[in-house]
Amino acid sequence: MSAKAKRLFKKIVSYSGIFFFVLAAVMLWWQLRGYSFSDIVHAIVSIPAINLVAACVACLLGYLALSLYDYLALRYIGARVSWWKWMLAGVLGFAISNNAGNAVVSGGAIRYRLYTRWRIKGGDIVKMITFSGFTFFLGWSAILILGYFLVPSAVLDQSVGASIGINALFIICAAAVVGYLGVTLLFRNKNIRVGKIKFVVPSPTTALTQMLLGAADSILAGLVLYFCLLPFVHIPFGTYIGLFVVAQAAGVFSQVPGGIGVFETIFLLALPATVDKADIFGALLTYRIIYYVFPLIGAGGLFFVYENWLRVRMKRWLAEAKEKIPQIPEKIKNIRQRKK
Repeated sequence: MSAKAKRLFKKIVSYSGIFFFVLAAVMLWWQLRGYSFSDIVHAIVSIPAINLVAACVACLLGYLALSLYDYLALRYIGARVSWWKWMLAGVLGFAISNNAGNAVVSGGAIRYRLYTRWRIKGGDIVKMITFSGFTFFLGWSAILILGYFLVPSAVLDQSVGASIGINALFIICAAAVVGYLGVTLLFRNKNIRVGKIKFVVPSPTTALTQMLLGAADSILAGLVLYFCLLPFVHIPFGTYIGLFVVAQAAGVFSQVPGGIGVFETIFLLALPATVDKADIFGALLTYRIIYYVFPLIGAGGLFFVYENWLRVRMKRWLAEAKEKIPQIPEKIKNIRQRKK
């Protein structure tokens, strides 16, 4: 591929997010055109408190699972940091990437800032981000493969395009999971060099741990929305989680930050026509607030506290250094006199 073609391809990928966002916005408007803003607000406030508490607990457990991505990645590169450090990096990194999209850039940048302070080399940070990416994809793929068999065929029959896209996703994910597990079995502990970075093929046990962790993350994220939807629509969890992961996949591939608009559109199209669209959209908005906004505010606050604590500590170190530096020549002089 020529340099000009590469630039064109990058532009198409970057602008595709805008295209899908506009398309999703139009489809959302079409789905909700018969409802007022007060209908949606009423749906949000009508969610029982017990459901909101359950959704918040699932969100907390989900972000704890996300922080384990960093713990597993640190074990992969053979590095150790304090538990609160990998938890802070994991929660903050995912809180930012979930909202901003493009996880490698947004989440990777905050991890690079934190882990370099904790004496993790840049090359190892790249390995960690790559490893975590595989963890997410493996778990997501496993749930999508399962969801493919759980989502009713009537949902797929509503749209030829949706049916083709979901079938293609199933084939890609199944091939990727089988291929990854096959590589870990055949080339365990072998080295793969990509540029200047050398990756070690993980063991099958590590690969299965990645898959289970990624699946747990997706299930917990799905539970947040499920608890918000329960007051308005009764749907078996097995069927629901398949639909959730398919909608999540569409949001990721759309390149829209957080899949906003795309995710909601798929849910509104897939659920039965008899349900109140305003109620469903209210539940989706509540899910957005709990799973995206609250963690970003909480993790951002923790990061601010950490940065402020580090700044105060650095000032104290500098003050102590300024006091001790003038004394160094005198101490050296005394040592020399003693030797004489």
